[in-house]
Amino acid sequence: MSDIRTHYRTCNICEAMCGLEIQHRDGEILSIKGDKDDPFSRGHICPKAVALQDFYSDRDRLKTPIRKTADGWTSISWEQAYEEIATRFRGIQEAHGKDAVGVYLGNPNAHNFGNAIMLPRFFKALGTNNRFSSASADQLPHHVASNYMLGAGMLIPIPDIDHTDFMLIIGANPIVSNGSLMTAPGVGKRLKAIQQRGGKIVVVDPRRTETAKKADQHLFIRPETDALLMLALVHTLFDEQRVSLGHLASRIDGLESLADAVKAYSPETVAEACGIDAPTIRQLARDLAGARSAVCYSRMGASTQSFGGLCQWLNNVLNILTGNFDRRGGAMFPQPAFDLVRNKKGKPSSYGRHQSRVRKLPYFNNEFPVATLADEILTPGDGQIRGMITVAGNPVLSAPGGARLEEAFEALDFMVSVDIYLNETTRHADIILPATTGLEVPHYDVFFHSFAVRNTAKFSEPMVEKSPDQKHDWEILRDLSLHLTGLDDDGVTPEQMLDAGLRHGAYGEQDMSLATLKANPHGVDLGPLQPCLEQRLQTEDGLIHIAPQLYLDDLQRLDSSGLLERAADSDYPFSLISRRLPRSHNTWTQNSHRLVKGKAPCTLQLNPADARKLGLEDGQTARVASPVGSIQLPVEIDDDMFEGVVSIPQGWGHNRPDTGMSIAESQPGVSINDITDGQRIDALTGNAAFNGTRVSVQPA
Repeated sequence: MSDIRTHYRTCNICEAMCGLEIQHRDGEILSIKGDKDDPFSRGHICPKAVALQDFYSDRDRLKTPIRKTADGWTSISWEQAYEEIATRFRGIQEAHGKDAVGVYLGNPNAHNFGNAIMLPRFFKALGTNNRFSSASADQLPHHVASNYMLGAGMLIPIPDIDHTDFMLIIGANPIVSNGSLMTAPGVGKRLKAIQQRGGKIVVVDPRRTETAKKADQHLFIRPETDALLMLALVHTLFDEQRVSLGHLASRIDGLESLADAVKAYSPETVAEACGIDAPTIRQLARDLAGARSAVCYSRMGASTQSFGGLCQWLNNVLNILTGNFDRRGGAMFPQPAFDLVRNKKGKPSSYGRHQSRVRKLPYFNNEFPVATLADEILTPGDGQIRGMITVAGNPVLSAPGGARLEEAFEALDFMVSVDIYLNETTRHADIILPATTGLEVPHYDVFFHSFAVRNTAKFSEPMVEKSPDQKHDWEILRDLSLHLTGLDDDGVTPEQMLDAGLRHGAYGEQDMSLATLKANPHGVDLGPLQPCLEQRLQTEDGLIHIAPQLYLDDLQRLDSSGLLERAADSDYPFSLISRRLPRSHNTWTQNSHRLVKGKAPCTLQLNPADARKLGLEDGQTARVASPVGSIQLPVEIDDDMFEGVVSIPQGWGHNRPDTGMSIAESQPGVSINDITDGQRIDALTGNAAFNGTRVSVQPA
């Protein structure tokens, strides 16, 4: 028997970038612990890390390409798979045009070093504009705001949580998410440190979340009214002459237009709609403006709603007006070693370059909103999607209107999935191509170093070498590209491209390279966030555009929404919000027995007063219905819920037949997206509007 070996790597299940220390022998994992020498995570680890072991050894995991036949699934060779896929895709595109084949990218691609770097090559080979991803079910409002205000969609402001004195958290639960567009392992300790140095944390959320319970103050708010609250905060800053722009004063364009636009949104005007009284709103604005340093951070609850675009614009506005933009303790900008913000000053944005065929939704960041994917497949006409490839995604469970997407995938002429599981989406494919998993791949966090609360860099070697008949995701996409185009392989690898980016990046003169990272398996500390926005701004005039016209125009949609009048819906009287669980991540950790064992967490949470009115008891099964469908699940009565609001966790529903996921089927839960509606979007950005879905609740 060989000796026990120690492997250091970054966990790539969620955004936190926790450093891991893995003890293993002959491919058998003996332990997974936090790496105390990782300069970023400093030993922190969350329960999800053990799932890396489960993915690696999962008996349900696919190891070879499989093809659907009349008699079920059968194994085929890689070459057979490539030839059939290339032939079928070329045939569809020759008959119906390049856009007749669509692409969907799931969340794991953001955690996949090879795909993050090499996917553009596959897109070029396929040649379609019909690209979709989980980004438009998540974070698109952040990118659109950065695009219009700062000139680059990837120039995202990140809370300097380690140095702030006042943190306002709107629609986010970072203790569970470990950040989310604020990569912050051990965020609970970081939040506690704010309080230990005399600072304050305020959480605004329709649910008293795990984060809210640790905060100094929690304010209940009605779903979809966050933009009204934020407009009232901005109004108060102008009304009480508390605007202070700090070192960016000469860089701000549009201040007068902004001041005029918010005059109608006094705290007194919005208080009843939001469920927060006017004096509390005014005091919140004063606290934000009066702190030595402060930051407003809003996330999923504010993004995945009908006014997500306005929310993320106003989040930036609040940080700018209080002098906390690009300032220590405020909203700052990481300087990653591999930088995704290219110098493209003055070059036109992709926003609105195209419109989706059926619903005319905006194109941004080289993709269309996933909320309209089913429309593009099911609606006949020129440009209809007839072939599809999904890469590491399960949109039947994770995208709005999952049941309609299932219908759409079944209607395709040909479908391919790159995935290690036969799941609710890939079961509709004609061919499934399985890739390696986290412990078999090298890793560098291409995206999340750009969202991190400290500048670090780290490369992880594979713990185990893949077998000769296995392929990494990027190798699968490379091979498909070569079969589609008939070109020869140029030999370029993700590691070569990473090395070039590191050498030519911000730390290239400090001997930053792939070799440097390989020599430092715990990672390299590059220091705290520093003011750098004036050098990184990508707007043509070098100014921060605080009041882009498309946001001012969108205020009319907010005004006409009925939110201020609190328009009631007697058929669907409740507002639905999602929630994240500490032991799961989207749809792809439910096949880990360690993470799903114990009491089933997929419950309907509702306020005790609402439960009494409905005649519901704890543990009883309730039927939750929306205009597009209904589901049944157990009731959990909880006074942490705002009255009139109910909550269901996301990422569940592995209970459809013939998925092959035996462990997941023992803890199936239900899919929240069987009752969300693909027609509900933030019209400004195209992002899916999950939160605020109107539902009815009754005993099953």
